[in-house]
Amino acid sequence: MTTKFDLDDDSLVVIIGSGAGGGTLANELAQKGIKSVVLEAGPRFGQEDIVNDEWTMFNKISWLDKRISAGEWHGKRNHPTLPAWIVKGYGGSTIHWAGVALRFQEHEFRMRTLNGDIPGASVADWPLTLAELAPYYEAAERKMGVTGKTTGMPHLPWHNSFRVLAEGARRMGYRDIVSGPMAINSVENDGRPACQQYGFCMSGCMVGAKWSTMITELPRAEATGKCEIRCDAMALKIEHDATGKVTAVLYADGAGNIQRQKARLVCVAGNAIESPRLLLNSASSMFPDGLANSSGQVGRNYMTHNSAGVFAELPEKVHMNRGTTVAGIISDEARNDPSRGFYAGYRLEILALGLPFLSVFLNPSASGWGREHAQALEKYAYMSGTWICGEDLPQAGNGITLHPSETDQHGLPVPIVTKTPHINEVNMAAHAYEQ
Repeated sequence: MTTKFDLDDDSLVVIIGSGAGGGTLANELAQKGIKSVVLEAGPRFGQEDIVNDEWTMFNKISWLDKRISAGEWHGKRNHPTLPAWIVKGYGGSTIHWAGVALRFQEHEFRMRTLNGDIPGASVADWPLTLAELAPYYEAAERKMGVTGKTTGMPHLPWHNSFRVLAEGARRMGYRDIVSGPMAINSVENDGRPACQQYGFCMSGCMVGAKWSTMITELPRAEATGKCEIRCDAMALKIEHDATGKVTAVLYADGAGNIQRQKARLVCVAGNAIESPRLLLNSASSMFPDGLANSSGQVGRNYMTHNSAGVFAELPEKVHMNRGTTVAGIISDEARNDPSRGFYAGYRLEILALGLPFLSVFLNPSASGWGREHAQALEKYAYMSGTWICGEDLPQAGNGITLHPSETDQHGLPVPIVTKTPHINEVNMAAHAYEQ
């Protein structure tokens, strides 16, 4: 029987979001006997909802509420109302992610010490070290079933497209060429099967080989009877008492009715857009700039990937779609070496897109039309894609703000996602292409 908690139960931990952070926390609390309710803005999904169809799944799971892209980045040009590809539903964006489970490197904890002031960037050292985080990385890797040293699980097999990229990388002198680490089972593990190499990782894993809170953490939390996952519950505002302590969360249910869930603690575990939006929308006379924002940093320094994609037609068929979406990673350039003309580094990753997605993303300005576009797609079986995934430095002008007049279906301000060009962008991309 599904657990149902009362709206007036102020003994609950209220968790906003059911993805990697919220879903994992819910299960950890539940296993320790601590009651919680998870407010998930989207619908409930299960394995039966996952189909191997890219556009069907994009429209089913994506966060398509009104959002605004601003600034001078590709999102403003190509996706003015869809600034980020994130999931609204049971399991959050762990349904969509490709399963790449890399650790931060040593230099990434000391960017200010290593590089000094970087013009235009808000660079700071972390208050902890990689060594201090290592036990937690290991715990997470064991729980998620990440291929590699921690678990001893073999890396996933190489497919033809990655073999071609790897051979080119070896000829360039690169040596850090691996098909992982991935939070995708290469063998049966934790009650989940091994990867079947379907190639639809970012549309949700039909067989459950890829780790997702939809498959693991959330059902296990609910099974304890200590956790309620309340779907179609869009958090609108966090309330507090006269001392500033949080007391409740206002949310809209699936019928559009406003509900108020009391809480003893609130965990904000939404995505990078919705978490700051909620905190800013929770402004009050005591906190006029929003909750947890005495520093003025809520929503500031929004970071994405510094990225570019290259798709090429090869002499022989490689069928890039037959295997995991990101079937291999080359990390030789993922170091901090400012002599190259940029800070930190980048990785080269296989990026396999299905024909439906590629028809749109190969040339966004063509919108999938035109003779040249069609002729390129006719060679799909010969095509291979490489993603240049690099470091995006924090910039104070990049962030999440509230629109002064545009509102959503609940009457709340629509978030604006503002980005300027990456500081690293030109030099990093040039270096990758030259290599």
